[in-house]
Formats: sequence, C-alpha cells, structure tokens
Amino acid sequence: MRSIYRKLYLITLFSVILGQAYGQDANKEAAKQLVEIANDAYFNLRVILLANEQYVQAAEMDPENIEANYMAGRTYLETNAKANATKYLLRVLKLNPDYKFNILYLIGQGYQYGLEFEKAINYYNQYIEKLQANTRRSGEDYTSLPEVQRRIYECENGLEFVNAPRDYIIENVGPAINSEWDDFAPVLTADETFMVFTTRRQEGNTNENVFDDMLFYEDVFYSEKVGGKWQPAKNIGPPINNLYHDSNLAINADGTELYLYRSENGGDIFVSTKNPNGSWSEPKPLNENINSTFSENSVSISPDGNTLYFSSDRPITPDKKDLDIYYSKKDRNGEWGPAKNIGSVINTPYDEDGPFIDYDGKTLYFSSKGHKGMGGYDIYKSVFNEETGEWSEPVNLGYPMNSPDNDIYFVSTRDGKRGYYASAKADGMGFTDIYHIRLADLEKPPMKVEAKKVEEEPAEEPEIEAPAIRPVTLVLKTVDSKTKEIVDATVRMSQAGSSRMVAISKLGKGMFEAQFMSDKPVKYNITAESPGYMYKNLTFTIPAATATAKTLRRQIGLDKIQVGYKKVLRNIYFDFGTARLKKESYPELDNLLKVLQENPRYMIEISGHTDNVGSKEFNKWLSLRRAQAVVDYLVKKGQSEGRFIVVGYGEEKPIASNDDEKDGRELNRRVEFKVLRFKQ
Repeated sequence: MRSIYRKLYLITLFSVILGQAYGQDANKEAAKQLVEIANDAYFNLRVILLANEQYVQAAEMDPENIEANYMAGRTYLETNAKANATKYLLRVLKLNPDYKFNILYLIGQGYQYGLEFEKAINYYNQYIEKLQANTRRSGEDYTSLPEVQRRIYECENGLEFVNAPRDYIIENVGPAINSEWDDFAPVLTADETFMVFTTRRQEGNTNENVFDDMLFYEDVFYSEKVGGKWQPAKNIGPPINNLYHDSNLAINADGTELYLYRSENGGDIFVSTKNPNGSWSEPKPLNENINSTFSENSVSISPDGNTLYFSSDRPITPDKKDLDIYYSKKDRNGEWGPAKNIGSVINTPYDEDGPFIDYDGKTLYFSSKGHKGMGGYDIYKSVFNEETGEWSEPVNLGYPMNSPDNDIYFVSTRDGKRGYYASAKADGMGFTDIYHIRLADLEKPPMKVEAKKVEEEPAEEPEIEAPAIRPVTLVLKTVDSKTKEIVDATVRMSQAGSSRMVAISKLGKGMFEAQFMSDKPVKYNITAESPGYMYKNLTFTIPAATATAKTLRRQIGLDKIQVGYKKVLRNIYFDFGTARLKKESYPELDNLLKVLQENPRYMIEISGHTDNVGSKEFNKWLSLRRAQAVVDYLVKKGQSEGRFIVVGYGEEKPIASNDDEKDGRELNRRVEFKVLRFKQ
C-alpha cells in the first residue's frame, strides 16, 4: 500500500541513521535535527507515538535540549505511558522553570497517572501558588484554577482507592480480539458467545487509508466464542461498515438488534436487525426523540426492550454542553418516546457516557469524569428504587478497575459476576484494549429476565391541521482549533454550484446565524476567515424545513498560521495533463492571497503532487510546473516571488492509496501550502 506510512518509514529510518552516526556522543546537532523531524510528525502528521519516540531519542542524546524534553513529556501525556512524562518535564523545570507557565501542572499530571498522588498534589499546589501570583495570565500554556482543584480532588480520591483496592481479577481478553490499535466498546449477547466491538486497526479495515488524525477509520468487528475461547475477530462487513467511521453501541440480549453510531447530523444512533441468513439490514436512524442535531454516542437497552438509555451533549441550559445520560420509553406503537434527562444524581457538570443497564433492569453502570473520580472517566454503579422513583448515589467501582486514565464502556454479564470494559493501560497491547473483569466483591445471584408487558396508553387525540413550515436555523461558532477559544472571524455562505450568497447575521464575537426555508435539502459552501489564521472552506447540507423548527449548531475550528503549518489547497484545478490553471481555482487562490497579505513575514513552500499514473519523470515535471503556476498567479497579484520556494514531489508523497480514483488518486493530485520560517 502506497500511503502516508511511506513517509513515516522514511522519518524513522532517518532517525535511526542519525542515532548510529552520532552514537553515545549525544551530539546536540543530531538532537536538534531529530526534534525538527518529530515536530513534523506531531504538528503536521499528528502521528503521536512516532513523534514521541523521536522526542525521547533527542532528549536522551542531548539532555539539555529543552524543546526535546518538553515535547517528550507532552507527548507521553497523550499516550498510554503517561507516567513516563515526569522524567522529561522535571528536566525542563530544572533547565528553565519559566519555559512553560504550567510546567508544574504537567508534572503533577505525570505523577497522577503514575499513581504517585502525594507528589502530584505537591506540584499542583505549587502551580496554584504560581497562578495566584499571576492572576492575569492566559494562553495555551495556562491551566485554570478550577481544573487544578479538580485534579487535586482526584488525587485525594486516588489515595483512598489505591490504599483499599477492590477484589477484582482483570485480564486482557488477548490477541484474538485486541490489536496494537484502539479496541473498545465491547457489547455481548446474553449467552456471552458473540461479542461486537469497535476498532481502529489496519488489518481487515474497510478503508485502507487513514483519517485526519493519521489513524485508521473506526470499524465494527465481531468475535464468536467456541469451546470457551474467543476466535480471531473479523470485520462485520457491509452494510454495518462503510469507508468512514463506524462504531457499535449496544446489542440486544439475543443478538438480533445491533445499535450503531454514525457521525451524520452531528452524531446519531442507528439500529440494524439480523436477517435469518445471518446478514445485517441497512442501519436506520432512531426517531427524533432520540437523535438530535447534537451528538448521541452511546446507548443501552433494558432487558425487556422498553427503555433506552443513551448519552448526548444536547444543552439543557445555554452554559451546560457536556455529555449527559438520557432515557426514553417505548409508547404503545413501539416508538421511542420523548427523551428525558436522567437527573442530577447521575449527571454532573462533567461528561457522563457509556451507560449500561444490567440484566436486573435497575442497576445502571456508567462512566463519568465527575463524581468521586480519580481522573479521566471512571466507572460507577447506581441502583433505581422503584418505590421512590430515584437513583441511588453513584458508587465508584474503585481501584484497580478504575485508574487515573479513561475507563469506560463497561458491560456486565448475565450472571452478574463478571464484565467487560475498555481501558488505556500501560501494559496493554495497543492504545485502548478490551478487558475481562471478575467482580468478586460485587457478585449477585443470576437474574431471570422476563419481558414486561407494555402498559396501555390513553388513546391519542385526533390529528389537527398541520402547522406552517418553520425555518431551519444554523448557528455557527468560530474558534481556535487548538485552544477552542472564540475567534472573531468573517463568515461567508453560498449555495453550492451557485454564486448566490446567503444572508448571515452576526450575533457577537465569533457567533453567526442564518435561516433557511427550503422544502428540500440544499448543500452550501461556507468560508471562514480571521487575521492570523488559515481560512477554512466547508460544505454543509441544510435539511428541508418542516412543520417543526430546527436549530443546527456547528463549530468551525480555525488553524493559527505559524512555522510548520501545512494545508492542502483542495480547490485548485488544472486542465488535464497540463499546468494551466482553470478559472474555478481563482476563489481558492484569492483566499490564500489574503492570508499571505496578512502574514508578510513568513517564507512559504508551494509544492505540487501527483498520483502514480504516468512516468515518474513526467509526474515530477508536471507537479513542479503546477506549483509554479500557483506562485505565478500570486506574484501577479502583488506577492514577492522571493518569499516562495517551489517544489515538485511528483508521486513521492501520496496521502492515500492510488488503487482507486475517488478516494485515492484524486486526493494525491494536489497542491500544498506550508509555512517554512520567518523571512530574513
């Protein structure tokens, strides 16, 4: 497969050569070059593990390279081996205590993930003292006081849990199911012979290309238990999986209904039924009582099939936009009724996700970043009291089931003595693995599950005349893609394939609103611009207006222009086999021109790329000429030719497989813009 991994291989090979060339001398120049390579892998390719390896190697070659040590620690905090961060962050503190404002906080994080809670509390308190002495501080290296105080609370809980460990036996389910990639969200049938889970593995993936984060797409896999052993997992295939992200959420007791998550409409829940021949039906979305314009991303069905529990980030108040758990009951027609928030006993100001209703129909397991946790998501248990109609105070299931990292998607077995969940553990096979746990101190007798009769509901009122069509409202918010802080921007919107502009109202800084009354879905192009940021082009389909008013909320992340920033200029078109720009390219180039005018101090690389059709020599020549054509256009518009470096890579740097046209060769035929350095 010709893909981005060719570049990753070359990066790794180069670093090995550097290491061999300089050996134990820990040459400072070699470490500096390794950091440059790692920065490309981290900031541009977003390949965190590879970048981490390069930063660590550079830091070991030159322990006084402060950037290498800082980035080694920072990237460790994004892996499963987070505790390793402290070694390198402590070096940074020694070399320059002011290198990053929140360095004390980051050291505290490393100790917290390493279960050294007292040391973590010490560094968190030191950081609070620094905050109190710098009350006006802000920026990317700033961590707020409430967040630090929450961390201290988690460490205090961690001390309690680790000093009184629960009687659990936790086992990795093994290589038949887990891979070197993310494996998570296990769901099982009641007889525990069929498991479905989500994975981001390369082998067997429906899409051989990678997503924007340089990891493979999510796919749904399954495994069957034969003779008491899980068999090698297989891709569940279409129509469950397609070329994009697909993930499972729940399966009913007899394995005939599979609930799925798809990113449509902000993230919705779908259901597929198993056909008599063993195949799965085309997934269908649940009704509008469940799915909203916000994200619904986990679900559990009660044993009798009449109550559905799910998580959603729909705002219950304007300032509360975290994940909460909701529930819905079936009406007499078998449709899901209005969703209701499960209440403040379960939900907190933090995220709640991964609900699982046990086979007794009243015990709820869920994960939360709030409550009495020790960091990240912890797994909790609450029991519903049918007499009072209230849930019991959630109980943290303790250590070692929970850790300072994310522990989520727990499902219990029917006997109530065991369960499965996903966890990011340092000794795992990959990023996140699936584990089997014996709940020795939570055992309960097996429950006999009987379907409950659905109570009759009063007859519906006679239908009245349908109300007039209500508008679809689109609310846009422009933010910094890294800090998520609001960015004041200019937003333009036009109907796709037309020059007709859409009226947009500015509600305030970075907030915009537009309304639509079309009785059919319409596709629109959106452009967002802000000084110091790269413009963003998006395509968005507005659904048809109906009798029910709809509000869609979307966030547009803008990337700050800085050294190392790279972007593919997608809307650049050439006549076939030539370097002649088509007129359709001018809007994209004019947007780029504005960015260059607003950021005159940067040197820019314009590079051309092709697919592998034709000879390598011709592709190299053609890619160079196309890159030069872009520069010529910008120079004619007043830009200095001396600020550009023009490169033609030909077919050397594909970003997708060349095996097909739409999702392969078309993506590889591109022009890229990269910020190199400040002009001398």
